[in-house]
Amino acid sequence: MTPALFMMIVVFPAAMAYAAASDLVSMTISNRLCLVLVAAFVVCTATLGLAWSQIGWHLAAGAVVLLVCFGMFAAGWIGGGDAKLAAVTALWFGFEQLMPYLAIAGLAGGVLTLALVQLRANPLPAPVVRWSWVRRLHSPKEGVPYGIALAFAALLVLPETSLWRASIGL
Repeated sequence: MTPALFMMIVVFPAAMAYAAASDLVSMTISNRLCLVLVAAFVVCTATLGLAWSQIGWHLAAGAVVLLVCFGMFAAGWIGGGDAKLAAVTALWFGFEQLMPYLAIAGLAGGVLTLALVQLRANPLPAPVVRWSWVRRLHSPKEGVPYGIALAFAALLVLPETSLWRASIGL
């Protein structure tokens, strides 16, 4: 298995799953996780032999998303971890699959938000009341763990990317 393929089928999906789980239970997405994804991107593109121009477009996509998401974070619309996760995912996808990723993340985030609104409108069942992360998630004062939607969208879009196709030899 090549390093690029390992990054695509093990590291990226595992990092996304971890980001979603972490956001669900703690409302945080680790800076280290985002750095792991950046490092994995570097390994993937280096072993695939991408041209500097191709890498530049991927960097530009990540930078654009980071700037937009930083503005959304500054406005209080999203969390900082969500902004970083969206940007590092854009780094992997480039502009080629950026719009499908953002569209799916938006739809999934809407469904997640509606589900949380419904959950928060009802009392918690007795067996889960003792779990602090469930109480936090249930609180209407808390936000939405949007990392779940971002990770879900990333895993759906990943097989459509040029990096994926190059990694598997297409």
